[in-house]
Formats: sequence, C-alpha cells, structure tokens
Amino acid sequence: MTDTRTQERARRGLEASGAAFSITSHGPVASLDEAAAARGLSPHQIVKSLVVRRGDDDFLFVLVPGDRTISWPRLRALLGVNRLSMPDADVARAVTGYERGTITPFGAVTAWPVVVDSRVPGTGTVSIGAGGHGVAASLDADDLVRVLGAQVADVTDPGVSTG
Repeated sequence: MTDTRTQERARRGLEASGAAFSITSHGPVASLDEAAAARGLSPHQIVKSLVVRRGDDDFLFVLVPGDRTISWPRLRALLGVNRLSMPDADVARAVTGYERGTITPFGAVTAWPVVVDSRVPGTGTVSIGAGGHGVAASLDADDLVRVLGAQVADVTDPGVSTG
C-alpha cells in the first residue's frame, strides 16, 4: 500500500475520533531531535506507536514518549503476562496496515488495545505517526488518551525508543 493511501486511512481514523488535530509533513529526519524540531515540539512530545505481541494474533499498541523506551518488566506486569515481543516489520505491517516508522492506532486495520505511558497525559500538544514517512498528526495529549480509550500506566524507562 502506498504512503498516500495509508496517510488517507490514518487521516480518516483521526477524523472519526472527533479529536482536533493537524497534520505536519516534513522530509526525512535522522534523529528524534530532528523530528521534534521539524514538528516544532520537544522530543518528549513525539509519541512513538509501538506494536507489541502478547500471543498468537494478539497485539496491542504501546505509546511512549520519544525520549523513553518500554520497560518490559512493568509492561508484562501490567498485562499479566510472562512474555511479550515486538513483531518483525512484516508482521507489524500485516497487523496494523502501516510500515514501521509510520504506525499509528488511528486507522489501523485492527483496533488493538492501547496502553499509553503515564508521562504522555498532561503534556499539551503531542505528535504521533500519521501513516506516512515524515507525516505526523499533532493533537492534545489528553485527547489522544481519551479518543483511543487507552489504558494509562507507567510502562517506560529513560532512553530512546528504537521502535
């Protein structure tokens, strides 16, 4: 699927959410700091959408600030499981409809559950992937949590997420 089609699907998902948002498009970026600068935000306001596998055909989205990484022990404890993994790029695309670097819960092919790190709410405007490389949606962090029906929990550690 082309970026244009996936971007349109993400936009439709955002529109259907009822949250106010704006789309930012910029060229390629090589780092979190570059992405934040291109979007006029701080690195912690860039929210990465990570796909996590709980089991066979059982996934969820974990949304983390750009300057943090998943705490696997805390996430496993929250979900009551002994094992979690990140699917490979092909599986992530198959279960979300988006390729890595463009993933968003908005317009995903399956409405998987969403966990949002507790540092996201209350941060004002955040930026989340919008279905294309160098394309992001900016919206209020509290609206993000609300419209996704997300579970909020402390599930990250300091560091840069590689998802």
